[in-house]
Amino acid sequence: MRRFDLAVTCVCCALLGYFAWHAWKGPRGYPNQDALQRQVAALEGTFEERQQVRVRLEHRVGLMRPESIDPDLLDELARSRLDMTAPGDVVAFTQR
Repeated sequence: MRRFDLAVTCVCCALLGYFAWHAWKGPRGYPNQDALQRQVAALEGTFEERQQVRVRLEHRVGLMRPESIDPDLLDELARSRLDMTAPGDVVAFTQR
Protein backbone atom coordinates (compact mmCIF):
# COMPACT_ATOMS: atom_id res chain seq x y z
CA MET A 1 0.00 0.00 0.00
CA ARG A 2 2.92 2.31 0.71
CA ARG A 3 4.19 2.08 -2.90
CA PHE A 4 0.76 2.92 -4.28
CA ASP A 5 0.56 6.03 -2.07
CA LEU A 6 4.01 7.09 -3.23
CA ALA A 7 3.09 6.58 -6.91
CA VAL A 8 -0.15 8.58 -6.56
CA THR A 9 1.74 11.36 -4.78
CA CYS A 10 4.38 11.48 -7.53
CA VAL A 11 1.76 11.57 -10.30
CA CYS A 12 -0.17 14.33 -8.52
CA CYS A 13 3.01 16.38 -8.02
CA ALA A 14 3.94 15.89 -11.69
CA LEU A 15 0.48 17.07 -12.82
CA LEU A 16 0.64 20.03 -10.45
CA GLY A 17 4.09 20.93 -11.78
CA TYR A 18 2.86 20.61 -15.38
CA PHE A 19 -0.08 22.96 -14.84
CA ALA A 20 2.01 25.37 -12.75
CA TRP A 21 4.64 25.58 -15.49
CA HIS A 22 1.99 26.31 -18.14
CA ALA A 23 0.35 28.90 -15.91
CA TRP A 24 3.66 30.72 -15.57
CA LYS A 25 5.48 30.12 -18.87
CA GLY A 26 2.71 29.12 -21.28
CA PRO A 27 1.28 31.31 -24.06
CA ARG A 28 -1.75 32.15 -21.92
CA GLY A 29 0.17 32.40 -18.66
CA TYR A 30 0.22 35.19 -16.11
CA PRO A 31 3.10 37.19 -17.64
CA ASN A 32 1.33 37.29 -21.01
CA GLN A 33 -1.94 38.63 -19.59
CA ASP A 34 -0.93 42.25 -20.21
CA ALA A 35 -0.19 41.54 -23.87
CA LEU A 36 -3.52 39.77 -24.21
CA GLN A 37 -5.34 42.70 -22.57
CA ARG A 38 -3.67 45.14 -24.99
CA GLN A 39 -4.68 42.94 -27.90
CA VAL A 40 -8.27 42.80 -26.64
CA ALA A 41 -8.36 46.60 -26.32
CA ALA A 42 -7.05 47.05 -29.87
CA LEU A 43 -9.55 44.57 -31.25
CA GLU A 44 -12.41 46.26 -29.38
CA GLY A 45 -11.38 49.59 -30.92
CA THR A 46 -11.38 48.02 -34.38
CA PHE A 47 -14.76 46.47 -33.65
CA GLU A 48 -16.21 49.86 -32.67
CA GLU A 49 -14.90 51.42 -35.90
CA ARG A 50 -16.41 48.62 -37.97
CA GLN A 51 -19.71 48.97 -36.14
CA GLN A 52 -19.83 52.68 -36.99
CA VAL A 53 -19.09 51.95 -40.66
CA ARG A 54 -21.80 49.32 -40.66
CA VAL A 55 -24.35 51.72 -39.17
CA ARG A 56 -23.52 54.34 -41.82
CA LEU A 57 -23.83 51.78 -44.62
CA GLU A 58 -27.11 50.45 -43.25
CA HIS A 59 -28.42 54.01 -43.18
CA ARG A 60 -27.45 54.53 -46.83
CA VAL A 61 -29.03 51.24 -47.82
CA GLY A 62 -32.17 52.22 -45.91
CA LEU A 63 -32.35 55.44 -47.93
CA MET A 64 -32.26 53.43 -51.17
CA ARG A 65 -35.05 51.01 -50.30
CA PRO A 66 -38.11 51.29 -52.55
CA GLU A 67 -40.42 52.37 -49.73
CA SER A 68 -38.18 55.27 -48.68
CA ILE A 69 -36.10 56.45 -51.63
CA ASP A 70 -34.29 59.73 -51.09
CA PRO A 71 -34.49 61.52 -54.49
CA ASP A 72 -31.26 63.47 -53.94
CA LEU A 73 -29.29 60.34 -53.09
CA LEU A 74 -30.79 58.49 -56.05
CA ASP A 75 -29.87 61.36 -58.38
CA GLU A 76 -26.32 61.53 -56.99
CA LEU A 77 -25.78 57.78 -57.34
CA ALA A 78 -27.23 57.65 -60.85
CA ARG A 79 -25.04 60.52 -62.04
CA SER A 80 -21.85 59.13 -60.52
CA ARG A 81 -22.40 55.54 -61.67
CA LEU A 82 -23.72 56.27 -65.16
CA ASP A 83 -21.62 59.39 -65.86
CA MET A 84 -24.72 61.33 -66.89
CA THR A 85 -25.81 64.93 -66.42
CA ALA A 86 -29.12 66.73 -66.22
CA PRO A 87 -30.22 68.96 -69.14
CA GLY A 88 -29.31 72.22 -67.35
CA ASP A 89 -25.91 71.15 -65.93
CA VAL A 90 -22.64 72.80 -66.91
CA VAL A 91 -19.72 70.41 -67.37
CA ALA A 92 -16.18 71.70 -66.84
CA PHE A 93 -13.20 69.65 -67.92
CA THR A 94 -9.82 70.03 -66.30
CA GLN A 95 -6.49 69.01 -67.67
CA ARG A 96 -4.14 66.91 -65.56
